[in-house]
Amino acid sequence: MQRSGLTELEVVLAVARQQSFRAAARELGLSATAVSNAVAGLEARLNVRLFNRTTRSVALTEQGRRYIARITPALAEIQRAGEEITAEPGVPTGTLRINAPRESVSLLFNLFDTYLQRYPQMKLDITTESRMIDIVAEGYDAGIRLAESVPQDMIASALTPDARMLIVGSPAYFSRHGIPQTPDDLAAHQSIGMRMSHGGVYHWELERHQNKFTVNVPPRLIVSEMQVIHRAALAGLGLAFISQWFIQDDLANGKLISILDEWCPTFGGLRLYYPGHRHVLPALRAFIELAHELNTRQTLPR
Repeated sequence: MQRSGLTELEVVLAVARQQSFRAAARELGLSATAVSNAVAGLEARLNVRLFNRTTRSVALTEQGRRYIARITPALAEIQRAGEEITAEPGVPTGTLRINAPRESVSLLFNLFDTYLQRYPQMKLDITTESRMIDIVAEGYDAGIRLAESVPQDMIASALTPDARMLIVGSPAYFSRHGIPQTPDDLAAHQSIGMRMSHGGVYHWELERHQNKFTVNVPPRLIVSEMQVIHRAALAGLGLAFISQWFIQDDLANGKLISILDEWCPTFGGLRLYYPGHRHVLPALRAFIELAHELNTRQTLPR
């Protein structure tokens, strides 16, 4: 690990991320003893305990959480300054840190791959999670979310065109249960439910002629991964309400059939977002320009 002169702070952040001294040591290329000594030294100077340790776990104390929240953005800015000052003019270098929903990574893999191929001095550090976070407070350069979820105080750039949610089932499912003709018919069918990050099950949002309503199709299976919903629909376990991004090939080859299309709304696609009050890093600007290029060429999901 290249030292920045801020080793103790980098060590504390790594322990907080990994919730483990040994894992932090592996990430940083240090010994476990060096990591432990760095944390202990900082705690001694601050005269506070940053972590509660047991033989099985490491967790931030309340003081530790407040400290991490304050130093993370500052340390990220210092690291960015180092990356910018050592970079060749016009050549992105360093690490671009992005927070994104898990399902977006496979959809955007072509973008990530092309970016790394085009800019060999760049690294991507992508954290996937469903919850909304403060990307500034947690040290990210940018976030990726659906358009409707982007915070209003952020600048947003389109990564994909808008898309539609579709109600789909397998031919085998429809042969057993029949094909619903109206939204009211859905109550007599089985669905594959999506568990949301807040714990509830998503109710399908339908719309026609500006008439919006939700339906609760009885779930036979409830999961929290879109890929599992996709596989379960292919297996005939129930109806799925799923983005067209995941099922275009299955619709084309007849493995899935969409129904009630006129009731299925369009939604804003994936957006990259970042703070508007900051100077846009060359690495982030290059990422935005490449996304626009690929989007224009329609190589992203549509």
